[in-house]
Order: sequence, then C-alpha cells, then structure tokens
Amino acid sequence: MLLIMVKVSLEESEMKFEVLKKNSNELKIEIEGEGHSLCNLLQKFLVEDDTVDMAGYTVPHPLLPHAIVYVRTKKKRKPEAAIKDAMKKIRAQNEEFKTIFEEALKKL
Repeated sequence: MLLIMVKVSLEESEMKFEVLKKNSNELKIEIEGEGHSLCNLLQKFLVEDDTVDMAGYTVPHPLLPHAIVYVRTKKKRKPEAAIKDAMKKIRAQNEEFKTIFEEALKKL
C-alpha cells in the first residue's frame, strides 16, 4: 500500500487526500472531509468518459467524514488525468448553474 498525503488548495478551501493504490491505469484515493455529494458527481463524469474502464466510490461509514474513490482507465490513459478532466467538467457545470441561477433571481 502506497501512503502519500497530499494537500490540494481549491480557491477558498483545502482538500486532503491519501493515495491508497496507484499504478499505470488504476488509482485509489481516500478523500478527507468528503462524502456522497462530491464523489457521486465525480463518478458520474468519470463513467461518461470513454477512456475510463471503471469508476466508483465508497463511504466506509456515515459518521466518518471521508470517501474512497477508485478509477481504472483504458490503454495508456492515466487515471489522474481522467480525474482532472472530470473535475474541470464539474467546475464548468457549477459555473453554468451559478449563471443560470443568478439570472433567474434577477427576474424575481
């Protein structure tokens, strides 16, 4: 088991994750402080990617604030790249929602 703690800064908040497994086409990470909200969305975008063979996540216990995400990619695609692309799509979708929501509020 490869244990690496990484701290990622996402604008106003920080996300900590630990690499549990990594090889050329598989990545298993534990994300601290996350549950179904982010992981379900991440899984949705990952499984829509044709270069992803399998993607899933688990929340080991509902009272513990962490989730485990697993990604297996096809051919030479790196799983880290698939996750980065999925996160870019999530951000774009959030920005689109924000814009539409703000426009709707102006009409009230």
